[in-house]
Amino acid sequence: MKVNVDISSEYKEPYAVIYTNEVTEDIQRIIDMVGSKDSPVIALQSNGDMIILQPSEIYMVRVENGETIIYTEKRIYRSRKRLYEIGHQLGRQFMQISKSTLVNLSYMDSIEPGFSGTLLLKLKNGCKDYVSRTYLSEFKKYLGL
Repeated sequence: MKVNVDISSEYKEPYAVIYTNEVTEDIQRIIDMVGSKDSPVIALQSNGDMIILQPSEIYMVRVENGETIIYTEKRIYRSRKRLYEIGHQLGRQFMQISKSTLVNLSYMDSIEPGFSGTLLLKLKNGCKDYVSRTYLSEFKKYLGL
């Protein structure tokens, strides 16, 4: 891999560009390492393009049929990362509500009673999922209940 560093006083903050023909595991690790220092970002591949999402753009992350799916306001992306890896990158505004789901607490819309003591959490973009009993006490503590 070739590396080129350009140092100049005209640059206010570091900026990285990666030129590649495909996103390999090594490239993904570099993106994660560079992107997570000051502001966590999630890098995804979509139709051959690299998409960078800020945590504030993400409403929900859910594992469905073995795939990690990231929901934004209007779009859905797939990630190669595991749920816990994304959870570490996203920060405090996210909470795990079930074994397979993380939600952005900033986008909660409503909560309804579910079955067997669970709660149905609805987000502002229309996504919804149940808060499982395992995560219920922490969720209620967050709500002040």
